[in-house]
Amino acid sequence: MKNLTVKYVEQKQNNNYSGLLEIFKGASVHAIAEATWKDEYPDQPEVQFQIVYTSEAIFIHYMVREDYIKAQYIRPNEAVWEDSCVEFFISFDQKVHYYNIEMNPLGTGLVGYGTADKDSRSRLTAEQIQQINTYTEVSSIGGQKLWNTILEVPFALFASAGTSVSAESLKGQSVHANFYKCGDGLPAPHFVSWNRIDFPTPNFHLPEFFGEVSFE
Repeated sequence: MKNLTVKYVEQKQNNNYSGLLEIFKGASVHAIAEATWKDEYPDQPEVQFQIVYTSEAIFIHYMVREDYIKAQYIRPNEAVWEDSCVEFFISFDQKVHYYNIEMNPLGTGLVGYGTADKDSRSRLTAEQIQQINTYTEVSSIGGQKLWNTILEVPFALFASAGTSVSAESLKGQSVHANFYKCGDGLPAPHFVSWNRIDFPTPNFHLPEFFGEVSFE
């Protein structure tokens, strides 16, 4: 099981991608490169991420290089996993329940909560999901598509769904999470993760394969 440490930083009142990059200075860069299903899905995007937290939110910086960018879905809880999609799954109770947070390059989000039993999971409302801010830049260089996005996931999001969590409660504690990149509807679909998933078919909803995330 992989592990990482989340650095605490001061909250910055910026509303653009370049302005927010400052909070990630000194934060470790991690690869999303575990390709369990590479034989069936050989396309491999280059994906890295950084993660920090403030008094108000968890910030995740994804850096993606891939052959195609697709951003079709525009409404909360639509099938964003079919687009170019970055994902963050986190459990605050020893992998019993977890949140799945999925975002395309437009900032269209899907967020669910529950156990690994899909019948028990529920989607958050559009109003709840829109508490997540995203800051994105897109480039095309030599035929390669590059997109970088910062997700600002406020602790208020979890509170609105019934999970009491704050910067104070997380300080010095460890939780479990995994980070993903997928694109089910791309010309070259792919499914990659930070912590390896040992399962015969693509499935990110397996909390037993979450890694350990420690908040300093």
